[in-house]
Amino acid sequence: MQLSARELAEFLDGTVEGDPEVKVSRPSRIEEGGAGTISFLGNSRYEEYAYTTTASILLVSQSFEPRQAVSATLLRVEDVYGAVARLLERFGSDNHEPAIVSELAFIHPDADLGDNIAVGPFSVVEAGARIRNGCRIKAQVFIGKRVKLGENVTLYPGARILDDCEIGNNCIIHSNVVIGSDGFGFAPQEDGTYKKIAHVGRVVVEDNVEIGANTTIDRATMGATYIRKGVKLDNLIQVGHNVDIGENTVIAAQSGIAGSTRIGKSCRIGGQVGFVGHIEIADGTQIQAQSGIASPIKKPGQAFFGSPAIDYKNYIRSYAVFKKLPELYKKIQELERQISQQQDASEQGPSS
Repeated sequence: MQLSARELAEFLDGTVEGDPEVKVSRPSRIEEGGAGTISFLGNSRYEEYAYTTTASILLVSQSFEPRQAVSATLLRVEDVYGAVARLLERFGSDNHEPAIVSELAFIHPDADLGDNIAVGPFSVVEAGARIRNGCRIKAQVFIGKRVKLGENVTLYPGARILDDCEIGNNCIIHSNVVIGSDGFGFAPQEDGTYKKIAHVGRVVVEDNVEIGANTTIDRATMGATYIRKGVKLDNLIQVGHNVDIGENTVIAAQSGIAGSTRIGKSCRIGGQVGFVGHIEIADGTQIQAQSGIASPIKKPGQAFFGSPAIDYKNYIRSYAVFKKLPELYKKIQELERQISQQQDASEQGPSS
């Protein structure tokens, strides 16, 4: 696919400075460029590359004022990063396979497939599964009994959607995601062993959710584990049984959420954050990476850091003191030594 600067300006609501008919076929990093590519400048730290890039078109903000000559055609937009997101979607929109069901796929006769669906080789669609229009199922995907997929769902190779789970419209499930595995539930016995607790619930993933590779989402013990509309989960995240993640919350890699925890809407959670079970997190909460959340957060819009987590600003102030502890400890030792010497001198009295 080739697009001219003029066509891209119409698509992105931008303006062109330079050759409006120059064509590009793919995006590129500003440091690498290349003829026939479009790059972008969204951070002033990379401005030096604007004057050396070999990209044919450079996407910049309306306020950008070059200090040197720029060889690329400039495409000015109000929001560079928003335009980049739309641009990448446009260039990636024709990367799906055609609507072909591979002869090497197994589709149960009782499965219900809509129109314009692709199923890759060695994928399995079990009995009672319902797959709506426009879905793209890559190779070696497993779709269990009575699973429901909404429209335009993409399942990358190795994804597993287990029995009775539900995926909404326009979701992207990356490779080796497991949705609907049993939760971690065991009842201790008098003899010290553990008896497995059956999990008979399901997972409901609502519309416009993206789930990164190797993330696992456990089915509910009873009822459902919920991933609400617009949630974005990174790679390698563990979501326990009966968890409820609110709309438009984003969670970075290697975070873990224990069972029955409820996370509010529009939260931002860094990597390697751990949540204990059975707590609620208020809407708009921000949590720094590697924090541990051991108690509920009731007030919306707060930021936290540390393990156990405390108010973000308090943590930063506390850490500034923590770094000085070795120095402060030496001072305390010196003061103790001086006090001890004074006490010894006082006990000995004046010399004769």
